[in-house]
Amino acid sequence: MGTSVAARQVLRWTVKNATSSVCSPLQFWISPLHPFCTQCRLFCSSSSTLLSAQRSHDAAPLCSKPVTELSLRSLANMGFTDIQAEQIYDSVSKARGGSTAKHVLSTLTALFSMGLNPSSVLKLLEKCPELYTVKEPQLQQRIDNLRKLGLVEGSLQRTVSHHPQILTVPVKTIKNVVVFLRENCLFTTHQITDILRDSPATLQENLDQLEYKFQYVYFRMGIKQTEMLKTRLFRFTLDEVRCRHTFLERRGLYQTPDKKGQTAVINPKLDSVLNIDLDTFLSNVAKASAEEYDVFQRLMAREWQEQEHYGKIEADSDDKEEEDDDEEEETRGKSGYSKRKNK
Repeated sequence: MGTSVAARQVLRWTVKNATSSVCSPLQFWISPLHPFCTQCRLFCSSSSTLLSAQRSHDAAPLCSKPVTELSLRSLANMGFTDIQAEQIYDSVSKARGGSTAKHVLSTLTALFSMGLNPSSVLKLLEKCPELYTVKEPQLQQRIDNLRKLGLVEGSLQRTVSHHPQILTVPVKTIKNVVVFLRENCLFTTHQITDILRDSPATLQENLDQLEYKFQYVYFRMGIKQTEMLKTRLFRFTLDEVRCRHTFLERRGLYQTPDKKGQTAVINPKLDSVLNIDLDTFLSNVAKASAEEYDVFQRLMAREWQEQEHYGKIEADSDDKEEEDDDEEEETRGKSGYSKRKNK
């Protein structure tokens, strides 16, 4: 009994010592590793930081330097394909030499700022090569002015895509047309925005011709501003409007309204006069043949030419009469001065 108890105690003491002897080396070797690994991590992180800083320092001059020279590579970096880049590069080379090449990249950037993709930009330049010669500050100013006039995102892009020449019109010219439409034609601000969006070529039309066309449709045809906009009147030339209207008028199918807006016949809507093709106009509205209309067009062209000729002669005669009156007044003034001097 005593022997077995002693054997158990010896066994416990042996196991306890063995455990401590096994664990202590591990503890001895593990504890020094903590500061060593920490220092290693600090050294590695600082080294990597220095290396990345060195790389960014070396790359900084390359990234910060803006690309201003036109090249196939600079165009490709903007998103153009190789074929598109070659087309633009060749077009710029033919347009006023180096003066255009200096600012073409900034001009392209301004077009991209409108939200256009490279294919759309190339189509604009193909329709209107004059855009190559417009400098970026002027182009950006014109884009901003169109936005102020109510051409918001979507409308602006569609208008420019349909008629890119609008970006070649100076801001001052656009303001003059807007003032004319508001004060002379009494269009509202919203209606003017509709005209710019649907008929942007109006901005490049002669103001005298524009006023004559408006007055012709307003007084001779009795059409109000709302119907003009609905028909998109300003997309049509004055000759197109006059020819179709006069043809109907001389066939007794159209009549100028009186002061009360009354007519003896029911006039067709302006939309059915202008916004249809010639065959439909002749068959459904004018009730005439193509031969009749062709003869009428030639007669009207001759008549209008004679009117312009006589109008020019009358204007010249009026100028001549004014000059004669000025000469007579000047002669009277000299003779009166001579008489006073003799006295």
